[in-house]
Order: sequence, then structure tokens, then C-alpha cells
Amino acid sequence: MGVSEYKRVVIKLSGEALAGELGFGFSPDVIKSIAGEIKEVIDLGVEVALVVGGGNIWRGKIGAEMGMERANADYMGMLGTVMNALALQDSLENLGVPTRVQSSIVMTQVAEPYIRRKAVRHLEKARVVIFAAGTGNPYFSTDTTAALRAAEINADAILMAKNNVDGVYSADPKLDSEAVKYDTLTYLDVIQQGLQVMDSTASTLCMDNDIKLVVFNLSEPGNIKRAALGEKIGTVVRRDA
Repeated sequence: MGVSEYKRVVIKLSGEALAGELGFGFSPDVIKSIAGEIKEVIDLGVEVALVVGGGNIWRGKIGAEMGMERANADYMGMLGTVMNALALQDSLENLGVPTRVQSSIVMTQVAEPYIRRKAVRHLEKARVVIFAAGTGNPYFSTDTTAALRAAEINADAILMAKNNVDGVYSADPKLDSEAVKYDTLTYLDVIQQGLQVMDSTASTLCMDNDIKLVVFNLSEPGNIKRAALGEKIGTVVRRDA
């Protein structure tokens, strides 16, 4: 079965990942597949928290095109992450994995409010905790949410699953044939080179709190488990070289 390198992790998923080839909305097969891979990590004895984006439901670009105020557009995105969290919760519980959704925006009919100590207690009881609604504040991405929650719950690492990208490159490999893939980086490298890993606020939070980041390809079956086992896949970002 293998032994995980980590005791507690935050798995960061993009909202677009839940849409699969549809590009928008939900792909039941993809959600079931992701839930199955997360269960494999749970079976290793790892405590798992999830942060999922909302890009399959709402994108800030749409709000900008509508002339919408940025704060309102961001709140709509946060609500999208709650829908994604509930979809993941249902798929995980169908596999027998106990799960709790904690929302940064209070909506007690569908989710617990985010309480750090309660989240830690759920993790200790082998429940998956899905952090929804971002930080509860506009102008912050779900990357920043993942970094913040990882720091708050003392996670050993953030496992960042990307769509069809197997790590961090010097440029977009789809646009630049000479783009170079990095095996390891420091957060300072990421910030200074402007690499598109996560936004600068999230990178700084991870660097200041010495949180390891593993960036890998979600499209490759079994990669979430491989990342949890510490296998050399994707790109590893650390505070120090």
C-alpha cells in the first residue's frame, strides 16, 4: 500500500478540473474519479483537507465583461466553490469517506462555518474537510485560501493538482516549445521570475510559513496518491533550495 511522506495535506483542485472535457459545469465521471483518488490517499492514513476553485461555474472574466464590480464578481465565485465542495462531499461519502464542508461565508443549512479548531478535530478523526467560499473576502484567490488554510491547520504540504500540466515551466509549454520544466524551485524563484504557479500572495504565505508545494498533473490517473507518497512527479517548491 505504501507509506505517505506526509501526515496532513491540503489538496488544491481547480474548479475547471470538475468539468472535465465539458469545460463548464460538472462531469460526474471526473468527480467520481477524483473522489476515488482522494480515498486512496485517505487509505494511506493521511489527513486530507481540500480547497477547490469555482472556475467551472463562474469566472471573474465574465464579471469584468459585464462591467460588474470586482467584489461582487468575487463573491459569486466564492458561491461557486460551495457548489463544488458539496458535489465533492457527496461523491466522497458515496465511497464511505466521512466528509465535512466548512464555508467562510455562513450558510448553516448546507455547511459548517469555518472554525479552525473544529477543522483540526475533524482531520484528527480521519474526516476530509473541504474548505469552501475562499477566505470569505474578495480580492483573494483560492490559491491564497489553500496557503492560508494550510498554515492554519499546520499541513505538511499543499498538493496542487493542475489540468494537463505536469509541473512548473519557465513559460507556457503550449505556446513556447522551448519552455523548460523545473523539478525544484524556491518560492523566491517563483516570485522573482513571475512563474504562473500561484498568485504572489499565496506564494509569500507559503514561503513565510515554510509550506512545501507539489505541483503535478491531475489528468494522469493515480497522481494524487503518488504525490502523497512523495514520488518524484511534477515540480516541488520549497522555501529554501
